[in-house]
Amino acid sequence: MILPVIMAGGTGSRLWPMSRELYPKQFLRLNGDQSMLQDTITRLADLNVSEPLLICNEQHRFLAAEQLRQINQLSNNIILEPMGRNTAPAIALAALSSTKNGDDPILLVLAADHVIDDIVSFHNAVHAAVPLAEQGKLVTFGIVATGPETGYGYIQRGDSFGDSAFNVKRFVEKPDLPTATEYLASGEYYWNSGMFLFSAKRYLEELGEFRPDILAACQLAIADVKIDSVQDFIRVDLEAFSACPDESVDYAVMEKTTDAVVIPLDAGWNDVGSWSALWEVNEHDDNGNALTGDIFTHKTTNCYINTDDTLVAAIGVENLVIVNTKDAVLVIDKSQVQDVKKVVEFLKSNDRREYRVHRESYRPWGRHDKVVDAPRYQINRVTVKPGGKFSLQKHLHRAEHWVVLSGTAEVTLEGKTYLLTENQSTFIPIGSVHMLENPGKIPLELLEISSGSYLGEDDIIRLKDHYGHC
Repeated sequence: MILPVIMAGGTGSRLWPMSRELYPKQFLRLNGDQSMLQDTITRLADLNVSEPLLICNEQHRFLAAEQLRQINQLSNNIILEPMGRNTAPAIALAALSSTKNGDDPILLVLAADHVIDDIVSFHNAVHAAVPLAEQGKLVTFGIVATGPETGYGYIQRGDSFGDSAFNVKRFVEKPDLPTATEYLASGEYYWNSGMFLFSAKRYLEELGEFRPDILAACQLAIADVKIDSVQDFIRVDLEAFSACPDESVDYAVMEKTTDAVVIPLDAGWNDVGSWSALWEVNEHDDNGNALTGDIFTHKTTNCYINTDDTLVAAIGVENLVIVNTKDAVLVIDKSQVQDVKKVVEFLKSNDRREYRVHRESYRPWGRHDKVVDAPRYQINRVTVKPGGKFSLQKHLHRAEHWVVLSGTAEVTLEGKTYLLTENQSTFIPIGSVHMLENPGKIPLELLEISSGSYLGEDDIIRLKDHYGHC
């Protein structure tokens, strides 16, 4: 059986302002109705695979769990990394977790944020890789290059191995343009996709041979693993994992092993690493524009325009990226998209929240949209999913007024519990112990008006926490 291992730990700053530190690109809907993570999993539907094992950052846990729940793939199958340690340790955690009972699954290691248009060709490549993995080979998938790309690493093929694979001669770093042009002309080089297939135990053997320090740290981290059955998370030991070296699987294993083979993959692959790449993979209108949202264009060509919920009008422009979110707007020439990182650097250096979070954020109980953020008052539009609840809490510096817009709210205030329905409201005085829950079968929508001398998140004193500090 193939066990998909989905790597979802990146931050995706090159797609700011949609992708942010607490809501990176793998969780965004950038190329269809599903997020990139959900697309990665659903494209496995016709393969003979088990439920996926997702590896993600601790701070993205509720977002990841909700997206797996939406596609019926949530079942205690999320390994949480306390901090990023690159791909070699992440895969080691997956391999160690999957072999605890003596099993030795074939691991199909995939990034959560890639586009693959030709699913049939992708499936064929996976099928071709399985017998090689069963022979002890470590398979990587090399993307058939369509141009002298300088943003990718490359894999040089060696002698043929079977009908559809080659021994790996070497991995090479991102080249300059003349070198990339030479690679393309030779026909011997593929883009490094970062996708792999090998048996779990075989990977651990090679990791132990070449990087025993990484293996030892991961063994300690997962030796006394804690499974949160309520929240579907597998938590590793913080201290042990923090001591693990930061290393990619390429450096740690694939460049050193003598059993690496590459299977060429021509399946419309794109890692969507920039706004111009996203323009390429989306459908275009007759003027070459890729448009998402409420947009008016006139004499506008070859643009990527994406807007959340307000009208964007573009007139007489070409080759632009225009991205409008609830709290930021990006306008940039498509040829300059690599400089988006300059904005993120500026926001970080000035401690601006826009690099880290969106105006709307997701919580385990639902989501909230900060409609107004003033010095002494805030207005949030809050959505609580059926069965969702706030922690039992109190505030020392602010009072709250809740107005129900739709659904039913069960409010607990100073030990008394009562129901509120549409157009009803309640007041939560400073210092009062309170909780809110949605007991109904439809989402609860309400306005939360907070007022007081201090409105920071650290003015939430949790007396009973259902979700782990959220």
